[in-house]
Amino acid sequence: MPSWRRTLAAAEITDPARRADYTAAARRVLRREKAPYLALRLLAAPPLVPWLTAGLALMNLVDDTAETGSPQQRAERLAALTGQVESALATGHAEHPVLRAYAHAVSVRGLPDTWVKAFLTGAATAEAGFAGFAAEQDFQEYLDAYAWPGIVVFTGLQYPGGPDEAQGAAWRRFVDAAQRVDFLADLAGDLAEGRLCLPQERLAAHGVDRTDLEQARDTPGVRALLAAECSLARTALAAAADVVRYADPGLRRVGRTMLELMSHQLALVERAGPAALRTDIGYGTLAPLRILARTLRDR
Repeated sequence: MPSWRRTLAAAEITDPARRADYTAAARRVLRREKAPYLALRLLAAPPLVPWLTAGLALMNLVDDTAETGSPQQRAERLAALTGQVESALATGHAEHPVLRAYAHAVSVRGLPDTWVKAFLTGAATAEAGFAGFAAEQDFQEYLDAYAWPGIVVFTGLQYPGGPDEAQGAAWRRFVDAAQRVDFLADLAGDLAEGRLCLPQERLAAHGVDRTDLEQARDTPGVRALLAAECSLARTALAAAADVVRYADPGLRRVGRTMLELMSHQLALVERAGPAALRTDIGYGTLAPLRILARTLRDR
């Protein structure tokens, strides 16, 4: 793995102030998302790493703002952040180093700002005002409004000029799978915060209500519900596998690794069953290291 200084040089980022902005963005990602950061640093082509790191930092900053505080605080902070991002994209200037790095990345890589604006709008509506899903259609609308633009403001920077229609559709399939796995793995924590991310119609189909999940009841209906949700996530993961083909060659190892990590995490949820209602399901420690080591060995 090349040093961070050499990684910046590989992307032709030479200005000291600019390098400092990208370094601040990288440090923020490392603090919040160690596994994706390490996957980028170890597996992605060095010229892509600074751009993608800035994109991930921006995505995380918006996510954190949309999910923290009271509804009024979230709305106020998102409105302020939206103004700052739009100003940074228009002028290249901002007080926050992450915004400066991201605006520079968008400018150099030519990512259409329509993706960024859609993500910010989705953060203020679909995410900050999240009230659950009545049906599968509501979940799909959430993906279109928030999760899909969110992944493209990050991964879209791999493509000069932004993703084309086929590439964008591939990342839409990826985020469908990723969101299903994430919602299942984080069931316990989300329920503790008053957030239910499974559609109500599917609870009803198994004779399960919200209280059953909140109290982590081990009933036939709960088991059947969780098994069905895991099956849907498995199907979505299979459909998302072709994202590797649509990725830049310098990012394909990262794509394969993330799909494998998601599959591993889903297997842990499947094994846990109703226990996933009592504690969030992470990746574990050894398995991610084995997956990373195998990917590096098979380069």
